[in-house]
Amino acid sequence: MTSIDDVTDKFAKARVDNKFELSFKGRGLKLNSREDAKEIVDAIRKCSNLTALRMEGNTLGVDAAEEIAKALGHHPEFERALWSDMFTGRLKTEIPVALKHLGAAIIGAKCRLVEIDLSDNAFGPNGVVGLVDLLKSESCYSLQELKLNNNGLGIGGGKMLAECLNECHKSSVSAGRPLSLRVFISGRNRLENDGAIALASAFKAIGTLEFLAMPQNGINHQGISALADAVAANKQLKHLNLNDNTFTAKGAEAIAKALPKLYNLEVINFGDCLVRTEGAKAIANALREGHKNLQELILSGNEINKAGAIDIVESLEDKSSLKKLDLDANNFGEEGCEDIKSMVESVGLQEALGSLSGDEGSGDEDEDGDDYGEDEEPDEEDDGEISTDSKLQIKGVAITPNKPQISARDFLAFPSPTKLLQLGKDGGDMFLKELGEDSTDVEKVVSMIIKVSLVISKDDEAKQKACECADSLLQNVMNQNPEAGSLIINSFLVLLGLLKGEDKKLKPPTYITGPLLVLEHVVKQPYFPKFGRDILQIFMSKPHPQLEKSSDARHRLLQTLYAF
Repeated sequence: MTSIDDVTDKFAKARVDNKFELSFKGRGLKLNSREDAKEIVDAIRKCSNLTALRMEGNTLGVDAAEEIAKALGHHPEFERALWSDMFTGRLKTEIPVALKHLGAAIIGAKCRLVEIDLSDNAFGPNGVVGLVDLLKSESCYSLQELKLNNNGLGIGGGKMLAECLNECHKSSVSAGRPLSLRVFISGRNRLENDGAIALASAFKAIGTLEFLAMPQNGINHQGISALADAVAANKQLKHLNLNDNTFTAKGAEAIAKALPKLYNLEVINFGDCLVRTEGAKAIANALREGHKNLQELILSGNEINKAGAIDIVESLEDKSSLKKLDLDANNFGEEGCEDIKSMVESVGLQEALGSLSGDEGSGDEDEDGDDYGEDEEPDEEDDGEISTDSKLQIKGVAITPNKPQISARDFLAFPSPTKLLQLGKDGGDMFLKELGEDSTDVEKVVSMIIKVSLVISKDDEAKQKACECADSLLQNVMNQNPEAGSLIINSFLVLLGLLKGEDKKLKPPTYITGPLLVLEHVVKQPYFPKFGRDILQIFMSKPHPQLEKSSDARHRLLQTLYAF
């Protein structure tokens, strides 16, 4: 029988200066009742100086949370709530109650928190309700890191969060202990303009941020402009990630005005932000002076033409610390790519330049780099909603109406999201024809699905097309052989590197986000066998390097599997 000493020794990840981190990471514990929480409660009580509790990869109910909170309430030295991915499968009504119990214990013990990480918990705005008391309390005057990534906060959750931070900052200043938040992460939360604008007001007031990441939030130029004004007040900022929002030239120009005030920047990630050529030129002008510490500049997928890219490269000539320059998936054309490579080499940054293999061609944009007209930007009175047709043009990922349809062979020769969409409505049938006699060979079919899905990384038109193709390919196999389910599961696990296969030379893909997103769709389909879901749930729950690299997609797949 495991003793309390054994539990403490096993789960105390680190002890530095008599400080303990108690970790139950990845245990897959289903903690419903008070009795279910006994192991954790006993371990907490045994720790003499508990400063961090790591709970990700488990699922916590209300009664268990209350019991753990009671134990935690005896540790005023507690500093780090590392609670990402802690509510898998829980009702949205349960989560705020559980969080209120934990927060009340922290407040009651007069803890001084340094870090809160509640990422990958799909609790929506309700989750913020459970955090309001804690975030406004004295326990958060000392907060340095707040991580709320992939929570589905929405505009309402973003506004509540901003109100909490503003109130906490105001009261902490009055108490002589000003809130000095250094790290704020809130990606994939559908904050949109209103949520971003509200949070920008808090960031501007706080003024101590060093790391700001708000990717994939549906923010348009109005919200980006507000954030630009806010980051200009955070002069110690080192890492700025606004990936996959929609700047347009207006937003890019607003950000460009803020950049000269951010002397310490090391990472700028504006990938997939539609800065376009004029926006790139504005950013280039802002980077010409200073920024000696810049290590990464990501401007991929932005519909920038050659002239804009040349300006960017020229602005980096004296950036000796630069290690990564990503300009892929823009509109340079074959000749433009070669010119840019030559330019990069001439300024001595050839080691920093990433691949340009995903270049979208020179496109229709002229060399003056004119941006879309005002009527083609999101309507300010429509909260940034864009029609499907407009999205096809604006995001630069999907096919525009005048692009010709291609063959499956064309796609496989040089896979990209754009080419996937150019397959048209019959993409699945085209892949079946390409497979020919091998269309019932499970391993080859699954291999084809993985090749297709590797070009996707998010919920967009390309992902929808990849899922449609997967349905066509798998349904064909199952129609021919209803017993093929186990072979399909095995092939996915082997080809993704999650299970050892007979072919020792097989090299699984480095990143499997796309295949996991497609599997999230596939496992919900009637043709997919129930036992297959059970097997996948087991493998997805186990620690594995491949899965760690694609943690968001893994989490989504697990949530879907738990739901069935």
